[in-house]
Amino acid sequence: MAFFKPQTTFHRLAFVIYLCVGLSFAEFPRFQQSPKSDGSLSLLVIGDWGRKGFFNQSEVAVQMGKIGEKLNIDFVISTGDNIYDDGLKAIGDPAFVDSFTKIYTAKSLQKQWYSVLGNHDYRGNALAQLSPILRKIDRRWLCLRSFILNSEFVEFFFVDTTPFIDSYFGATDHIYDWRGVLPRSSYLGNLLKDLDSALKNSSATWKVVVGHHTIRSAGHHGDSQELIHHIVPILKANNVDMYVNGHDHCLEHISSKDSPIQYFTSGAGSKAWRGDVKLKSVDNLKFFYDGQGFMSMKLSRSVADIMFYDISGKVLHQWRVSKGQDNYSAM
Repeated sequence: MAFFKPQTTFHRLAFVIYLCVGLSFAEFPRFQQSPKSDGSLSLLVIGDWGRKGFFNQSEVAVQMGKIGEKLNIDFVISTGDNIYDDGLKAIGDPAFVDSFTKIYTAKSLQKQWYSVLGNHDYRGNALAQLSPILRKIDRRWLCLRSFILNSEFVEFFFVDTTPFIDSYFGATDHIYDWRGVLPRSSYLGNLLKDLDSALKNSSATWKVVVGHHTIRSAGHHGDSQELIHHIVPILKANNVDMYVNGHDHCLEHISSKDSPIQYFTSGAGSKAWRGDVKLKSVDNLKFFYDGQGFMSMKLSRSVADIMFYDISGKVLHQWRVSKGQDNYSAM
């Protein structure tokens, strides 16, 4: 195979993404995001959003821009279901520009977006969302199946959760793009091995795992038993601090009963208000909101602040933890 030598920053990143999409790796690809000069890192988390501005997606985007400016964010995380209802049809599908570029226009949001695929993204041309060519359309976009983002004292481990869900395989109501995933058992086995290895080798003060699907939730989809079985033991064994997801169209915070893990759902980027909430079914539920909104994270070496906002920018829930002191507070 002949390889070209990347000549520019864009070409170098595109080259890395090309390799990550097209070839088999023994490790998750890694990216670097430097914290601010004061040693802090700020970001927004949004999920389940891509509806061409409808279902209040545009209104949520406006508030994201305002909060993003206030916090001077460094980047944005998307927890998946980036394009509804059935992902992109092709690389040139106008839904990408209509649902992303034309919506998140605030100056503060012109930062790198780190994204994973959701189940709706797999219903279209999944490889189109993973393609580095999309960066020529919008340089903010970076979407891979699984990867690591290092920021000195915190590492984010992005995990492709859709292939874990049994019901998607053999489904007749939707067609999924499993290119690059089959054979499934090998794909998931390698993913779990690489995740465990990466977490074990991490010396970060904070370990944050990001996936599309819920692990614990009182929302419409509820708990994902496949992730509880396969992912949770790895999180616990490697002292993961937070699991951040979308999938349920709500904002939510659940504390683990038997570990320090905090489960945060930010899947309220557009369509919400499903109403089928199962509050009594979840222990240690700290916060649940069925409407649209998003989440922010501000981290330093010693403190993490998590905040949830509604469509008007109102703070609905705040959680602070001081590292090494077992000091948690909710406001």
